[in-house]
Parts: sequence; C-alpha cells; structure tokens
Amino acid sequence: MLIENKGIETDTFYIHPFKLNFGEIVVLNLFGRASFYKTKMFLKDIFCGRIPHENIIIHQNMTFVEHFFEPAIRRIFHPVTVGEYLKKNANPNSPYTTKIYETEWINEKTKVNRLFGSPRKQLSLYSTLSKTQNIVFDLSGEGPQGAEETYKIVKDIVKNGGSAILLDSFDDMKNDCTKYIELQWKNLNS
Repeated sequence: MLIENKGIETDTFYIHPFKLNFGEIVVLNLFGRASFYKTKMFLKDIFCGRIPHENIIIHQNMTFVEHFFEPAIRRIFHPVTVGEYLKKNANPNSPYTTKIYETEWINEKTKVNRLFGSPRKQLSLYSTLSKTQNIVFDLSGEGPQGAEETYKIVKDIVKNGGSAILLDSFDDMKNDCTKYIELQWKNLNS
C-alpha cells in the first residue's frame, strides 16, 4: 500500500476514504468548479507528502507531474529545448528519458514552448516517469484525444507495477480505473 486515506474533510469538501496500492490507478473527480485549481494543488501537496494531514498515511512518496513553466524573459531570449529540459529534469539512465522522441517531429532542439497540449504534458510525464512510477497527475491543457493518449501511457505504467492518482474534473475515466472517487462539495458557492 502506498497511501491510506481515512477521509479528507475541509470547510468546503469531503473525500471518502480509499487506499492506493501498487498496480492501481485512482481517479479523483474534483468537478469543474471555480476552486478546481486551488483544490487540485492542495490535494497534490497532501498526496505527495508536502502537507501533512491527520487522515492520510503515506507509506511511499508520490511525485506530481509538474506543468512546464518558462519565465517570459527566458522564452523570448533563450527558450528551453527538449534536450535541455530532459538533461535537467530526467534520469538519463531511464528509457523514459528518450520516449518523447518517438513523436517524429520532436527532437533535442525542439523548443518546449512550441509544444502545446499533449506533447508538452507527455514531456513532463516521461521526465517524471524516468525517476518514479508512483505519480499524481492531471490532464489540464489537453484535448480529449491527448488526454486519452496520456492516460494510456499512465495505465501502461500502472499495469507494470506503478501507481497513480488522477486529479480530474470529468468522469471520462470512471470505468477505466481501479477506483473512482468523487469529491463532495459542501457549499455550492465554492
């Protein structure tokens, strides 16, 4: 078991208890509320062990698949390339480090700020998977087809002993996961 959630309750929401084991993927539907981002970041910090919570027992750390961010000045004068990003953020000994190059138009010199949606998300995903197979992720910024591709990559990792928590705002993956949990909002104005 990686995570044991005995129930998370705040002033605005409640999440039922669940356990995350190796080889499982939990989809946590937060719904598309105005406070979606804030709630997602709060839960990410809890599940990754950055914020302790009395009802969460973390037996093994999870890692969040971070979104790529590049300061404007860097983007204008010296944009980060895919090769540079991987050199800084990925384990060079992992086969996931070069997996992004299977997309025929992406190479080491491709500027990351030219990647939109799924390719950008998958670059971050492969970089994270080069270090761990236990992740927390989202599908923000991806269209339906890209989200499906990214989810398939994660499912393959989970099938091979990894584990994942998807923080989502839709129920598209409801029937394609180990456990599906819906966050219950307490106040309709949040």
